[in-house]
Amino acid sequence: MGLEIVVKDIMDAAQAEVARLNREADAEASLILNDARQNAKKIVGERLAKAEDDIRKMRQQETSSANLEVKRTLLNARKELLEDVYARAEKSIAAFSQEKNRELLKSIIEKNEASGKRIYSNAASEKLVRELTSLEYAGNIDCLGGVVIENEDGTVRLDYTYDVILRSVSEQLLKQTSDILFG
Repeated sequence: MGLEIVVKDIMDAAQAEVARLNREADAEASLILNDARQNAKKIVGERLAKAEDDIRKMRQQETSSANLEVKRTLLNARKELLEDVYARAEKSIAAFSQEKNRELLKSIIEKNEASGKRIYSNAASEKLVRELTSLEYAGNIDCLGGVVIENEDGTVRLDYTYDVILRSVSEQLLKQTSDILFG
């Protein structure tokens, strides 16, 4: 029986050692799992923060792009409207009555004929221009109306065509026109 007690004591000691090793292994495994969980949480948090930052940047880029596109569309619409107003002004000028055309041409010629030798106009106004001036009629030009007065050697040309006057007024008053139309 003495041997059985020794075997039992060895077995009890071995089981106690196994139990202790299992507890230590379980504790170490628990620590390793906790560390792994903490690392996983940290990695997930970092990736989530990066994803949120990427989303924020993308949203900001998309918003900026959309705002730029809206501004571009608005500017194009305004430009088209201003071009339409300009075209309507040209049509209104082209539709001047004979009397209105006579009045404007007379005023332009009286103020400027002393500066010139020759005068040009569009074909529709030729007869009227010849009546209103003593300058040499030099020919027809393609314009809405008005005249071009040239000095004797052709080095100075005073362009009083309605096209040039309209363009000049349009450029000078572009901001005011835009403010009126678009506030």
